[in-house]
Amino acid sequence: MACGWIAIWTRTIFQSAKQKPAPRYCCSHCCIPQPVEQTMRRDSALLIVDVQVAQFEPNPPYQADTVLARLNQAIAKARQQEMPVIFVQHDSPPGTDLAPGSAGWALHPALQRLPADPVVHKTVGDSFYRPELHALLQQLGIHQLWIGGSATDFCIDYAIRSALSHDYAVTVLEDAHTCRNRPLLRGEQVVAHFNWVWRNMDETPQALRVCKVAELD
Repeated sequence: MACGWIAIWTRTIFQSAKQKPAPRYCCSHCCIPQPVEQTMRRDSALLIVDVQVAQFEPNPPYQADTVLARLNQAIAKARQQEMPVIFVQHDSPPGTDLAPGSAGWALHPALQRLPADPVVHKTVGDSFYRPELHALLQQLGIHQLWIGGSATDFCIDYAIRSALSHDYAVTVLEDAHTCRNRPLLRGEQVVAHFNWVWRNMDETPQALRVCKVAELD
């Protein structure tokens, strides 16, 4: 009789095991990764403003080499996420440091720019003053911008505020923008002050955050 009970118990366990799916265990080595599309930022772009030779040479701004290196780190992160990398280039009148065609007007050679990266030209401080940049961003389906470059207190501040007014969410690269010393403040102080200003701006039309390049996600 005991043997009969054992047979019934064994058959029941076997049938139950067939009916229930085996448990799935997961660890860092066996998890199936999320589809690549979910990690891409297809509605975001990196905007690098006025990083031109005359802005960095022969009188370099605050932490010039470090800022160039961090901009390249931001470029690498953007490319990993398939984000467009867009350069803004300032065109000044003939005879000035940023006159088109002059040595100082060129985008800085240290930047890891690809031939296919768009370049948008401007003639005033505001990158959005003419319609070309906004039109390009709309064409690309962009709603969020990472912004860095030069100069902190002029064209970077312009770009951030104007981007917000054009309904773009903005991430300021707090350690990838720079400027030279000013009459009343050193470049380091200007950078720190504007990072504080942007970090404490409230009631903006879109989200505004300030973070280091290493913290970009």
